Parts: sequence; C-alpha cells; structure tokens
Amino acid sequence: KRASGEDGDASVETYYTPHVDSSALSHGLQTNRYYQGVYRSNRDSYNDGYVSIRQGDDRVAVVVQGSSDVNRAVDGDIVAVELFSLDKWLGGEESSGVDRSKVEKLKQKGGNDNDGAGIAADTAEPTVKDIDNITEEVAVDEAGDLRRPTGKVVGIIRRNFHKNYCGSLCTIDDAAADAEEKSTHPHDIIAAKHEREHPDGITSTVVFFSVDPRVPPILLRTTQRERLVGMRILVSMDSWPADSEYPLGHYVKTLGVTGTKDTETQVLLQEFRIPCEPFPAKVLACLPPLDYKIELEPGRADLRHIPVLSIDPPGCKDIDDALHCTELPNGNWQVGVHIADVTHYVEAGSAIDLEAANRSTSTYLVNKRLDMLPSLLTTDLCSLKGNVDRFAFSVLWEVTPDADIVDVEFKKSIIHSIAALTYQQAQSLIDKPDEDCKDDIQVGAVKRLASLARKFRARRINAGALTLASPEVKFVLDSESLNPTDVQAYTLFEANAVVEEFMLLANVTVAKKILRHYPTLSILRRHPAPNRSMFDSLMRKAKTQGVSICIDDSKKLADSLDEAGRTFKDPYLDQLLRILSTRCMSPAQYFCSGEYQAKDWHHYGLAAPVYTHFTSPIRRYADVCVHRLLAAAIGVSPLPVFLSSKSYLHDLAANMNRRHRAAQLAGRASVQLHTLIFFSGGEDGDEGGGTKEEDAYVLDVETAENTEPSFTVMVPRYGIEGRVRLSHIAGDDECLLRDPDKFRLSYKDAKSGKVVGSVTVFDKVRVKIWVRKSRDRKELVLDLLEPKGFADSSGNDNGKRTKKQTIKQ
Repeated sequence: KRASGEDGDASVETYYTPHVDSSALSHGLQTNRYYQGVYRSNRDSYNDGYVSIRQGDDRVAVVVQGSSDVNRAVDGDIVAVELFSLDKWLGGEESSGVDRSKVEKLKQKGGNDNDGAGIAADTAEPTVKDIDNITEEVAVDEAGDLRRPTGKVVGIIRRNFHKNYCGSLCTIDDAAADAEEKSTHPHDIIAAKHEREHPDGITSTVVFFSVDPRVPPILLRTTQRERLVGMRILVSMDSWPADSEYPLGHYVKTLGVTGTKDTETQVLLQEFRIPCEPFPAKVLACLPPLDYKIELEPGRADLRHIPVLSIDPPGCKDIDDALHCTELPNGNWQVGVHIADVTHYVEAGSAIDLEAANRSTSTYLVNKRLDMLPSLLTTDLCSLKGNVDRFAFSVLWEVTPDADIVDVEFKKSIIHSIAALTYQQAQSLIDKPDEDCKDDIQVGAVKRLASLARKFRARRINAGALTLASPEVKFVLDSESLNPTDVQAYTLFEANAVVEEFMLLANVTVAKKILRHYPTLSILRRHPAPNRSMFDSLMRKAKTQGVSICIDDSKKLADSLDEAGRTFKDPYLDQLLRILSTRCMSPAQYFCSGEYQAKDWHHYGLAAPVYTHFTSPIRRYADVCVHRLLAAAIGVSPLPVFLSSKSYLHDLAANMNRRHRAAQLAGRASVQLHTLIFFSGGEDGDEGGGTKEEDAYVLDVETAENTEPSFTVMVPRYGIEGRVRLSHIAGDDECLLRDPDKFRLSYKDAKSGKVVGSVTVFDKVRVKIWVRKSRDRKELVLDLLEPKGFADSSGNDNGKRTKKQTIKQ
C-alpha cells in the first residue's frame, strides 16, 4: 500500500503501517492509549504472538496476530501495543478480525505445528500462563465475563535483534529443483520474489531462513552467494523498514556444511538459544584458586563421621546429592539428604551468579553437556565425589523403621562420601540377603533406605501421586566418532526409585520450611490439574478398548490407569497409556508464591500441596535460590536483597521456565539428530544403523472425510513417533471405510466387499523406518508393512515413497 514514509517525506510503497514517532509514543504510554510490554512470538510463527503488559500488579497477555498487527516486532522486542475494542477481544460472541483457532493453538500447543515423525514428546506444550505466569483472560464486566485482550503493535521501544540467527539460504536454484520434482516449498516462493542480482554485477540479495520459526526471513545483500549455498550460517538482523516485507541483515559467519553432526549440533544450540559460549573472564575470576582446600568452617556441622554415599548413573561427574541412613540408640533411624553447597562458592549478585541466573540450567545433549556453572565447581568442588571432603546443605530426619517422621533439621555441613555408587551397584546391594550384610555399612545403609523408600512411595501413591511413563531412549555411541551404534531403552532399577523418593521428600520438606518464613517470596514449583478437554480424546480412545479413565482428581486418574493396566493383554499398552496421559498435562512450572493463592501451589502429578526444587543446585538455578531462602530461614545467612522483590522473582521464574523448556527441546533435538544419523546407516552412521523394520502402536487415526488416509504411530524400540500416510489410497476411495467413534480405518475389496485390512487405535502394526535425503534436508520416513491389506505393494523405491512422514533436520 502507499503511505507516508516514516520520515514524513515523500510517498513511498510500504508493507506496514509506520511506527508512531517517539513523542506521540511517549504521550500515548502516559495516557494509557498505548501499553508497554515484551512481544513473544508463538513457537511456530513469527507472525503470531502476544505482548505481556502490566495491569496493576498483574501481567496480562495481549494477543497479536498477523503480520499487519505484529508490525515488524520480533521476539523479545519491548513494544508499545494498542488494544482493540472489546468486540474484537476473544471470548465474546464477536471476535472479528482474529483467528480464534490460532489463538487456541497458542494456548494449548504453544509449539511447532509440524506433525512430523521424530522423537516422541513427554508432555503437552506449556501455555503462556505456564511459562511466564501471565494472565490470559480478564473480566470485562461485573458478571465476570472473561475475554482475551487483542491488539496491535504501534511502536518499538527497544529492539531485541540477536547477533546470531542460525539457518540457511534458500535460492531460486532450490526453487527450480523443486519445480522439477513438482513440489513447491513456501521458502521457494519467498526466494523467487526477493532474490535478485544488483546492477553492480557483484552483489545480490538473497533470502535467509532461520531454523527458529519465530524468526522472519531475513534479506541479505552479499557477494558470497555461491559460497553460502548449502551451508549453515549465522546472520545478524540490522533493521526492518516499513517499505521492506522482511527485515534486512548481514552475514556473520559460516558454521559448516548443512547436515553434518557437529554443524547441526551448533544449529540446535542456536535455535533454542542455549548459552554455549565459554564462561567470560569476570565469571572465572569468581572461582576459588586451583589449590583451594575444603576445611571445616565455624558454624558448619561436621558430618564426616557419617557414612554418606551417592547413587547416580554410570559416568556421572556432577554429583548433586548423597544419602545416609544410620541406626539411632532409641531404635529409630537417621536419614540424611546432603546436597552440594553451591551457594558457598556462588555469591549472590556476583558475576558468576548473574551468569548462572541467565543460563538457569545445564543442558544435556546426546554427545555433550553444557553446564550452568564452570567445570571447577560442576565436576570438582561442588560434586559430592567419593572419598573426599565436600561442603553440603543437609536435611536430617529422625524416622521410625515404619517411615514415620519424628523430627527434621537443616544444617550447612561438611561431609565425606564413602562411596559413589551407580544405580546397578546400589541395586546389587539391595538384592543381597539380609543375613549376608549385617556388618557391611554400605549394604545396611542402602537396604534401610530402600525399605523406607517403599513405604514413602506407597503413601504417595495412596495420596494420589501418579506413576507416569516416558518414551525416552538412550544411544550407544562409538568411542571415537561418537556416532550412534545402537539405541536402547533405559533400564530402571529399584535403586532409581530409592533416590527419587528421598529427593522428593527433601524438596517437599524444604518447600514447607521456606514457606513458613517467606510465604510470599518462595520459589516453588506447581503442576496444575489438567483441563478435561485435554484428556477428552484419550478418554474416547481408551473406551474403544473397554477402558475408562477418570480425571476428577489425581487419585482417581492413578487408580483408573492401574485398572487399565490390568485390563490390557499387551503389557506395553499399559506404558503407552501412561505416556499418552502424561502428554495430556502441561509441564510443571516455577513461580513465586506471592503471585498465586495457596490452593494454586498444588503439584498435581506428585499429589503434593507444596513443592520446590532444592536437590540439584549444580545444574538448576531455581535450587540455588531455594538454598538461599533456606539458609536465611535457618539464620545462617541473610536473604539477598533482590530475592525480596516479587517483581524480580516473577522475571526470574519466567526466565527459568523458558530456559528449562529450551533445554528440554534442545535435548530432544539432539536425540532427533542422532536418530537420523543412526537410520542413515553406513554413510552417516556407524555399523548397526540403517533401515529398520519394527513394531509400532497406533496412537491416532485420521477419520475425517475426504482427507488423506493416515494414522500416527509410536515405535517403542526407538522412541519415535510419526504419521504413516496411505497415499496410495485416495481420500474419496469408496472402498475406504472410516469409523470416527472407534478410531478405525478399514479397506474393503471392491469386488467381494470383504474387509481386507483395518487399523484401529492401540493396534500393533509393523513399519519400515528409513531416511530420505532431499536438498539440504534429511527426512525420517515411516512405511507401513503390516497389516498387508493396507500396505502399499507397488514396490516404490526410496526415491518415490508415498506413505511417509518427515522430520526436517
């Protein structure tokens, strides 16, 4: 359209409404015509998102949709937003101009809408309210009618252009290649429109596409077009004038060839904005000297005489926790949970503390770990390794052998672990006959801990705690190339549950303690009860198997899942139902206790009225904050001033939630990358990979009329989920029978009318898993092998498969 240029001069062609000038913006903010806030893009689109604004002490999300209303804001910009009139807010009968379905996707999915084959998810996508603790609906009348505010961006107060956006160029050459394959990618259309050679004969404008869908395409003017094609590159955004459809930027550097493992690992770190730079000098300057000696200090309890031990996965170097259980003279037992005293080395407000607060969590990839704290602390001074003195924060209980808690105390301590056991080693101690271990200190301690853990767990389950499941698998890596040679399920021992039980007990105990002293300033972790609508589809699917799921409360859900497990003939269906139930729930989130009423502090999955994170301060900043709260509560050190600000705590919790979620997604992306390498076989993976045939279970069936027949499956062996497309069958084929009530697809013989194949939710099927390569992408493909009545018998080769589901690397 034509409008005045932003400088008020001649008429120029513009794509967007010019931003309001600074004086009008300032006046509008003062008079509440405009509101200031941070723009956050949806995970699957740069043209949809929300702006968080203040309304009194609360924060409210204003939905902003479409390129016109987003008006060149990018994720993280501080913007001025103008609210639409009430009739355009969501929730009332009239919401013209707003795509309600997209907003619901923001609320319920919050993530990538790609239904591609890849690593199965653990939980539902967190909502805006979950991550940022922001209200999504406000009352608009005395009757309490709730609506979701909508608006448009009118100005940018401060840009949040990142230095490094990661992705690739899409050129008109790619578009031509796709044209030959009779396919058109949306990127090709944009490239064809904007790529051009300049009159100087040296430079050209090309289009850069970030791997992060929250980032718009960026137009680059470069002399290096040919060198950059097929590479993963970093680009910086410079400006976004109103007369440019997309922002302008410049090339920063090349990461490497698209598709290689090292390059794609760098890409996923950039995509999820995982801090991966070396710790700066000012952070390292906060560390103790290399010859630092740990010695008993005044005010610290000396517990080195107690036989403390740790139980962790093999090869664990950042050991946060250790345990002990000794017999007392009165016949009771003393149980101790000892947690690394990170705050002894990380002074509040110091450079290392600010760095840890920004990172918020360690990130674990398949082949590497990115630490929240420097390695001197992570794997040495703070790690509760065996046979060395270490500072700890200890929670000590006196309990009866029947697991009744008599007393509890909290102490800063110095401990000396007598053993660093693996889960398997601890399990071997648990399994030893009682008569063989009377004089063995380690065996006695571990067996007493196991006895108590069984009783604590039984009480939690009886109170309504859920026993859920995850599709997670682990890779066996080649010792030299670190490429995957095998994929294995995690082996869980009773020893795993023993450690988990005492970590849960410590976290609940500490939560209660800090709340008594700081009822409005405590960092807690809440898990809201699931929305019934999120369980609706699973409940209907379960009914097809004669199973009823009740979600009135966590106890009834747990009982109904247990009953379902007894009903299923196939034992894996019990685990599958628990995996799917987990996905019907949002993940737990950090929050400040002063922002919610006490009834909303509840942790649904654990059936705990209050819960926090205390037990992993080496790898989670929330635990560092909780350590400081607990230290202040027991009077060993004052509470840092910034932890007395609810506004600071709100922002801190929001950052921890975002970083925690990003670390999870980066971990999944790393598994996804290694899965592609594994199934690529000899070319990219090591021996043991390549095309595989495996059993899979049907999770969902596409039963809508005239749609391409397909169904979603889970492959337990590899933790893969994806859609099997029956593209050889037309959507309007008269022989195709769809039954939405039973979640079933059937196919009948055209002559006899006899059903020759059918697929129903929870059925076991057989699939072929392989990797297809096209352009700069690799795609994981699932082909149906059985039931044969549905399988494509045309014998298509790997270049022309029709039943497929892809995941873009």
